[in-house]
Amino acid sequence: MAATSPTIAPPLAVLAGRTSAAPLTRVSLAHIKHRINIYLRFGEPARTIRLDRWRRVAMFPPGAVFCRIRWQANDYGTIRWQLMVMQACTPLDVAQRIPGVLPGAQLLLHAEGEAAVRAVLARIDAIEALGIAAIDVSPAYWRTLGNRLSARLPLPEYTAERHAVWLAGRALP
Repeated sequence: MAATSPTIAPPLAVLAGRTSAAPLTRVSLAHIKHRINIYLRFGEPARTIRLDRWRRVAMFPPGAVFCRIRWQANDYGTIRWQLMVMQACTPLDVAQRIPGVLPGAQLLLHAEGEAAVRAVLARIDAIEALGIAAIDVSPAYWRTLGNRLSARLPLPEYTAERHAVWLAGRALP
């Protein structure tokens, strides 16, 4: 019994010092020139690990919002454009399984195809032009944008007033 207590004590001490014991969401990123480019458009990883020349893993704490873009090509040109805005979650939250995202995340927006991805990138640029960080945008806006995109309806603008309402609602108990 005495032999097991020294081995148990250090991990508990490490967990007690952390602000959150929830595991980090791991997002795989890659870049092979003229073939594949999987990168973050926005998001603030808690840590990034470089695996080799071509691959990295970004780690996000629960609640973090990030955008991953996937571009693929073959000998004949581009074969895939994909953009996903996701929110990292805790083990108790509902999460979707997404390739390259472990253990999963809440999918806020999914755009597939060059036209859809470019439309969303234009919205992200417009948000950043307002001086608002894309990671601070309301998750409801990303869901609305994704729904409008899939229904082929006009895409809504994100305004400073809408952002102020989101921040005020988040501050309420």
